[in-house]
Amino acid sequence: MMRLLLMSLVAVLLLGDVLYAQGGPGRGRGFQGGRGPGGGGQGGPGQHDERHAALPNGVETLTESDVPEIAAKIQEHVDWMEVRVRETNPIRMRDPLFAEIFRHTDKIEIQHENTEKGVRVTETSNDPYVTKLIQAHAKVVSGFVERGFAEAMKNHAIPGKSDDNPASLAPTNPVIPKHGSVVRLPNAAHQPREGTKVLIDVTAGSDPGELHKAIEKVAKYVNIYAGGGAEPAQGKFAVIFHGDATLAVLNDDAYAKRFQTPMNPNLDLLHQLHENGVELFVCGQTLISKEAKPEEVAVFIDTAVSALTVVSNLHADGYAHIQLNK
Repeated sequence: MMRLLLMSLVAVLLLGDVLYAQGGPGRGRGFQGGRGPGGGGQGGPGQHDERHAALPNGVETLTESDVPEIAAKIQEHVDWMEVRVRETNPIRMRDPLFAEIFRHTDKIEIQHENTEKGVRVTETSNDPYVTKLIQAHAKVVSGFVERGFAEAMKNHAIPGKSDDNPASLAPTNPVIPKHGSVVRLPNAAHQPREGTKVLIDVTAGSDPGELHKAIEKVAKYVNIYAGGGAEPAQGKFAVIFHGDATLAVLNDDAYAKRFQTPMNPNLDLLHQLHENGVELFVCGQTLISKEAKPEEVAVFIDTAVSALTVVSNLHADGYAHIQLNK
């Protein structure tokens, strides 16, 4: 039978179920899946002592308490952890180090014995990599005991596989060069989905001499789907300009005449978005109200009857609606 009884794992739930049994509300899962027992005294982590010694192929851990109730719960928790592992119900799987340990339970040998005040556990492995996991894990749990929930709220890196490697977090521009940089996060929640449809509603004005910030944001959205997740995902994007953002889509001559600038600083990026399949629309009603004409709009941008019709039609087609008001 696969057995994992990492004594260091005990401390994770003890932080809620045991350490605060004499003082303050329980914050972990209870032994039967509920909340910790809580209580009204002044106890806390000081009632619990967890020490480990490194072995050539693992660690030896002694977890004890001078409080009899807590000592009993430490022993009970060891048995409870065995049940959790046997039923394939691991804990803290969001924490990279814990998740990795649970992937290698078949390579961990465990021996434990009850002491007068708690439990002594020896964890070893014949696999050098798993040995490093065991030892790293023991250090983390010592941090749990010393710092409590402040430490328990952190992610802990797998030895030699830190997600904080600067190279892995370097910004990239998968399809829109120089704009909308993204960081690839292959293990993050809510990965980009194939076939997603997004309508971006741009209404805010901007400094006419600078690139509109909302257009830069659209580039970021496109880059996210192209390279921000585990795999590229093909999405459909549309943008509607109206309100104070309407004139951001004029051609160079019309824009320069209107704002006394050399050119329209938005056109280059807008054209890149167009080349990457983004549909670009401007509200015809607002355009006319601002004394501009459809023929003054850049040739690759379509004048719509109104922003209302664009939003209504694309919403009916299953587009998510995102408003960029600044």
